[in-house]
Amino acid sequence: MSQKYEKLAQEIVEKVGGRENISTLTHCMTRLRFALNDNNKADQKAIKALDGVIDAIESGGQFQVVIGTHVEDVYTEVIKHFHPAENSNDKTADARKVSVFGKLIDFVSGTFSPIVPAIAGAGMIKALLALLILFGWLSKESQTYYVVNFMSDAIFFFLPFLLSYSAANKLKCSPVLALVLAGILLHPNLSQLRTDGNEVSVFGIPLTLVSYSSSVVPILLTIWAQSYIEPIFKKIIPNAVKIIFVPMFTILVVGLISLTVLGPLGSFFGTYLAMGFDFLGSHGSWLIIFLIATFWPILVMFGLHHNIVPLSLTQITTLGYENIIGPGALVSNISQGVAALVVGWRTKDSASKQIANSSGITGLMGITEAALYGVNLPKKYPLIAAMIGAASGGLYAGLMNVSRYATGASGIPAIPLYIGDNIWNLYNILIALVITAVVTAVITYFLSLKYEKDLIIQATIISEDEMTTIKDSVVMSPIKGAIIPLQDIQDAAFASEAMGKGIAIEPGEGKVIAPFNGVVVTLFPKKHAMGLLSDDGVEILIHVGLNTVKLNGKYFEAFVEEGQRITKGQTLLTFDLEKIKQEGYITQTPVIVTNTYLYSDVITDSSYRNIDFNDELLLVKA
Repeated sequence: MSQKYEKLAQEIVEKVGGRENISTLTHCMTRLRFALNDNNKADQKAIKALDGVIDAIESGGQFQVVIGTHVEDVYTEVIKHFHPAENSNDKTADARKVSVFGKLIDFVSGTFSPIVPAIAGAGMIKALLALLILFGWLSKESQTYYVVNFMSDAIFFFLPFLLSYSAANKLKCSPVLALVLAGILLHPNLSQLRTDGNEVSVFGIPLTLVSYSSSVVPILLTIWAQSYIEPIFKKIIPNAVKIIFVPMFTILVVGLISLTVLGPLGSFFGTYLAMGFDFLGSHGSWLIIFLIATFWPILVMFGLHHNIVPLSLTQITTLGYENIIGPGALVSNISQGVAALVVGWRTKDSASKQIANSSGITGLMGITEAALYGVNLPKKYPLIAAMIGAASGGLYAGLMNVSRYATGASGIPAIPLYIGDNIWNLYNILIALVITAVVTAVITYFLSLKYEKDLIIQATIISEDEMTTIKDSVVMSPIKGAIIPLQDIQDAAFASEAMGKGIAIEPGEGKVIAPFNGVVVTLFPKKHAMGLLSDDGVEILIHVGLNTVKLNGKYFEAFVEEGQRITKGQTLLTFDLEKIKQEGYITQTPVIVTNTYLYSDVITDSSYRNIDFNDELLLVKA
């Protein structure tokens, strides 16, 4: 499945500066996260222009490439094209000009990102249990509940194991030794010593006995120490005995430092962090939820939202509930999805409608990058409406002190995470979501009256006293050249007819004319494609060449603009055919009926090879 992204992966690696510029690579739900040796070598503008890339941003010392929900497939291909330096202990990242704070953010996000899916999965199991209990299908006293509950708790109890492995990979030290060090902190004998309550010392050094299950800070400090101590032993111990004595001394020295200093220090920090959460929960939790709800899309845009995850996990593992990320992110994601769906309802541009509808649905499920980057941010007004709607719902959720009792995705499937001992917690998050959806939808609608040009365009083609009815229509050829069946062109999206039925032409002349009387609905900024609407109601997309968006308008000249009426045979666009070919681009030009779904069939005749301007090209059957 991932092989279809092989070319995209090659281009990404090339444009981030080549494999020698890549220090580490991880991915989250929607984006690739590079730690580059030199961020200046990455061509951010070129990466943004790649087909299959939504955006590219630099944040917190990371270079992030936003892909979408299929990021794992792209990641699988990308890792085939680079190999980390053989000396895994070289701190290549230190050579980069990154602030201490930036390095800390890079470490935290790089450590937590790989384990977030597992945490979300465990949280959703808890949500399932909550639903089963709410509907009376399961009892808390049953053995089924007992077993499934500790299955979902396992990831939190043994969280130090996951963090140790992930942190070791990030800091380039031995993950296996890191797991051993986590095992020391979670060993049953250490727990027994704590239960007994007797004073304990090692080599005369007293131990502060604390519980490390579900903890975050102690193991991160421990692996940080390992990343400095393990290389020292690798350097001073002879190669002949290195395989034995490096692990021995690393476990012994780092383990003792962890038990006597770093572990208690981390536990002390965690205790006071929990006290801080208690204080905020009593005096200011509403403000946190309100701010996260309002500004969550901004955090997502800059890739900073994952950096709050450690605070969220620490809160839920120490207090049993969480309100730093959950409520705010949930209402924000719902607002983004609703805004995109309203745009999909209001716009008459088929391409925009398709993107808005699909991304709106995924936004409601908790994955908002497609809606944010594909619809709301480019159009601006849906983003403003969504942020106002999220602020309204977030304010209510904050004032009602809404919390979630497990972690998981921040979308509709996450609602059961809010089922706790107080059923009003669930009711309040539902009320907050209703407020969010209604406010977002209303504001998006009213703003669309001003900002959606499609409404003006519609008024020019539909008179006040009659509506266009669906009927048989003939579309003449807008291009002179050789006919190519759509399924034979070298682009999977067009060939699969996902955007509609039609045909393709290999141009013999660099000109596009109007195939009917109608209006220009869309003229793409790079001038390589346009959407037209006939007076009979047929919508077509003319896309000159494949991937020609990368030319950024070079070699194209448009003679019309959006909203302009056109007459059959009128010149719409010219392009330098030979220069486009010299640049290495395929010039096959699809002509697609984008509202195919309104018609019974689109009939094409590819039995003849060549076609001229104004020859019959498509028969659209009502």
